[in-house]
Amino acid sequence: MSAATDGPRGPLAGIRVLEMGQLIAGPFAGCILGYFGAEVIKIESPGSGDPLRQWRVLQDGTSLWWRSLGRNKKCITVNLREAAGRELAADLAARSDVLIENFRPGTLERWGMAPDQLKARNPKLIVARISGFGQTGPYASRPGFASVCEGLSGLRYVNGFPGEPPVRPNLSLGDSLAGLHAAFGVALALVERERAGSGQVVDIAIFESIFNMLEAVIPEFDGAGVVREPSGSTLTGIAPTNTYRCDDGRFVVIGANGDSIYKRLMHAMGRPDLADDPRLQHNPGRVEHQRELDEAIATWTSGLSSEQVLAVLEEADVPSGPIYNAKDMMADPHFQARDLFHQVEIDGKPLKVPAITPRLESTPGATRWPGPEVGSHNEEVFKDVLGLDAAAISNLRATGVV
Repeated sequence: MSAATDGPRGPLAGIRVLEMGQLIAGPFAGCILGYFGAEVIKIESPGSGDPLRQWRVLQDGTSLWWRSLGRNKKCITVNLREAAGRELAADLAARSDVLIENFRPGTLERWGMAPDQLKARNPKLIVARISGFGQTGPYASRPGFASVCEGLSGLRYVNGFPGEPPVRPNLSLGDSLAGLHAAFGVALALVERERAGSGQVVDIAIFESIFNMLEAVIPEFDGAGVVREPSGSTLTGIAPTNTYRCDDGRFVVIGANGDSIYKRLMHAMGRPDLADDPRLQHNPGRVEHQRELDEAIATWTSGLSSEQVLAVLEEADVPSGPIYNAKDMMADPHFQARDLFHQVEIDGKPLKVPAITPRLESTPGATRWPGPEVGSHNEEVFKDVLGLDAAAISNLRATGVV
């Protein structure tokens, strides 16, 4: 395997992160921190490692997703079911700035690695704890799958078409949002540590990370008794904004909910009557007559190809765009110009992985190497971080600890 680039040091250079846990939320947080320069040491079980290595599309027996999510990480094996393995993990935490874990609440405590115990050895340690429902409250001990949390948090309720079963995006959205919140929480805790000199626990719940995205759903209900309902491909209370089919079978998104933008759209469609209709000059009137507007727009787009529709709307300065799949994104020149695909090599085979934003001018992030094999960095980490000699490492291996 080779790196796409050695890359800049990144704003988190010098920060050591110990990643414990598996699959998506915790590892995504670690991936973000590593992308921006942190040294991320990932603990996996000896043998098979993180189950995500076997998820979805495989190449030569390893998940392509792993090559992206495991990038920039130093992968070591530690058997946390063994007391000696937990002692190794605690020793690593004592030498780290951040610990990320996404076990069920209470697991660290059962292992003798509660945050208070870890911080007794390392007062500056920041412990980011990711779970479905948080470390406290009546649901804390429940298994926290993102799909369940998406339902509880209100996201699934508003996603879909009226009268139909709620729809989930074909992504692990809740987990990824939790990972983003964890990385953000760690960054905040690092800033505070500079002032206070001590670490703290960052408690990230998947359901709360999704709850953070609900915009005005809560105040609209509390202040006006309005429950926001699913609205298909529209947006409740804003019009016109929708997805429309063109005559080539492709869909385009058109957002013309500003007063002047609406007029430009109607003139571009050849409908000056709707542009000047006194009922439709402002958003409340357009919402009242949303069905009529959507039918008019859909009739127009159905007579043109998606390219023709988008060309007309670009000329009219109306916000619009295509619905892209992965193939479309990789062929788009704007994605290329923004350097959104990093190339790595896996046993001589090139592979594109997505860049991670935000884009920092002076200290950008980088993909330094793809997700490595299980235990690739055992020797390096145990020697350089823990100071173990070859005989001690060999004994750990022989006894099944690593």
